[in-house]
Amino acid sequence: MRKFFQEIKADLKFKTAGPGQKLSEPSRYGGCGGALRAPREKPKAEAAPKPRRGPTDEAQMAAAAALARMELKPKARLPSSQEAIKNQVRKELMAEAAASEELSVQKDLASPDQEGAAAPSVSGVYFICPLTGAVVRKDKKEKHIREAIQSYFSVDPVAASIMEIHTLNKDREKVRVGVETMAKYLDNIYLHPEEEKYRKIKLQNKVFQERISCLEGIHRFFQAIGFETKTLPVPGQETAEEYYVLKEEMLTKLEDLKDYKEQLLSSEPVRAQLDRQLCVFKPSPEAARFELPNDFYNLTAEEIKREQQLRTEAVEKASMLRTRAMREKEEQREMRKYNYTLVRVRFPDGYILQGTFYARESVSVLYNFVREALRDDWLPFELLGPGGLKLTDENLAFNECGLVPSALLTLAWDAAVMADIQASGEEHPASPLKPELLSRAQTLS
Repeated sequence: MRKFFQEIKADLKFKTAGPGQKLSEPSRYGGCGGALRAPREKPKAEAAPKPRRGPTDEAQMAAAAALARMELKPKARLPSSQEAIKNQVRKELMAEAAASEELSVQKDLASPDQEGAAAPSVSGVYFICPLTGAVVRKDKKEKHIREAIQSYFSVDPVAASIMEIHTLNKDREKVRVGVETMAKYLDNIYLHPEEEKYRKIKLQNKVFQERISCLEGIHRFFQAIGFETKTLPVPGQETAEEYYVLKEEMLTKLEDLKDYKEQLLSSEPVRAQLDRQLCVFKPSPEAARFELPNDFYNLTAEEIKREQQLRTEAVEKASMLRTRAMREKEEQREMRKYNYTLVRVRFPDGYILQGTFYARESVSVLYNFVREALRDDWLPFELLGPGGLKLTDENLAFNECGLVPSALLTLAWDAAVMADIQASGEEHPASPLKPELLSRAQTLS
């Protein structure tokens, strides 16, 4: 059997194309189809799996305890790359945060639904903090990242202040200009250490005020790299002014200043990763029923209610009066209302794979998501929408395919490959999904 699969894999290497690629000629194992347009109507909501919530107080306490232990350790010099810095925090916190999160999920599953209310398909949109490994809800994400950076000051104040500058200031152009200006200050000191004027920066200087002082985290950066605040007299002026002055001992650590400058220029914002909230459901006729929380909409709760009411009242009239151009314009406007989408993929054996995605992510991400859930990730497959329409262009975004704010797709295996496998006479697993996923399969109610 192993030899048989190896022959199929070798054959597929030349017959199939990877995600986002096109075949140069018709393949024995693939086909082409039209672009997908998923139905716009939202099915009625019914009860679904009990929601998942963000980390409990226990999770936060576990992370805080881990950070406290880190503070007691000797502060060795850390690698300069941001990735190494993240690994340092993650190593200490991920195990405890993950364990506490699992406990939180179990408690959520054990809690009863509100009487008479349909449980949402997911409880919200969640993100994974790259510094702590904790899973946090969308509305808690910014606060959690800010607190994680603050906690890191006890480990490496220079790295933490650089994270603040790049992460907490949202205007990327202001950050770029400010960082480049600071780099020039540090370059002048490094290249001309004997020049005292380069070691002093007047805080009321116009350039400093307009480009640098306005950035959050900037003052902590100067303090972390060896500057101190001093009030000094100004020649020809009666009143003294405040300056940042480089400490004398830093003149023996000029290479450190050069490293700090490189870190400052090369760092990126700390970005939380969207949690796919991967779920597997047993075969169920309820697969097409979705109940989404407000997190999936780029609207306030009141705006959503008003939109739904107006749509219900005007749907018949609008269908008669709108031109095609008007309908397409409205479709584009509709697509912008959604930041995320909940996608379910139904397998031939009836099992359902569910994940959360950005509305503007490409469909190739979905193909990779499905492939990673398979026992044999080399098996070719296609994803089909209602009516059997194929998702052929993996470069299109979910909202460009009409797959927002939710969609149910069907997975179809390559017929020729499956025929070859069946003809071999060898037994194959009852389900194509990984055993560890099947063991966590839930029931859609």
